[in-house]
Amino acid sequence: MNNLIEIRWHGRGGQGAKTASLLLADAAFNTGKYIQGFPEYGPERMGAPITAYNRISDKPITIHSNIYEPDYVVVVDDTLLESVPVTAGLKTTGAIVINTTKSPEYLKKVLNGYEGAIYTIDARKVSEEALGKYFPNTPMLAAIVKVTGIMTDEELLADMQNSFKHKFAKKPEVIDGNMKALELALKEVKKI
Repeated sequence: MNNLIEIRWHGRGGQGAKTASLLLADAAFNTGKYIQGFPEYGPERMGAPITAYNRISDKPITIHSNIYEPDYVVVVDDTLLESVPVTAGLKTTGAIVINTTKSPEYLKKVLNGYEGAIYTIDARKVSEEALGKYFPNTPMLAAIVKVTGIMTDEELLADMQNSFKHKFAKKPEVIDGNMKALELALKEVKKI
């Protein structure tokens, strides 16, 4: 792992991008890494574009600002590709991970010539198969872990099992579905 990895999340209010970024921070912390996970707020309303950030490092993090040149970008909602500059500042040595079923040709066109790696996952399919409803944040969390290598698949799954036990203490019936969503997403993320 590089000394410092910076990730920017793009989603819409209510899709769980902020929650996923915070779960990633917790999981990375639990594997012994230094972390930051924070949202950037604008007009908080359901469906409004939101941005969240992660910094993950093997050494203490002394930067305390938004992330302007991320190593990785996660796009939870592909409708943002045409309205938000998701590749702004994105390093070509990193990657973008998009929840989409759109064609590689469309993605390359809409990403304005981004030359880094592009990964896709159909988080809707994974979520509906595992949970019976559309919650894209859990599959997207697994996808970014797979692409970055921040931790092993096994570390993610073990940490999320514990995290979900606390998060869903009053709804334990959703734990198995969320774990299945993570497992499926780890296999479904594809490089185009």
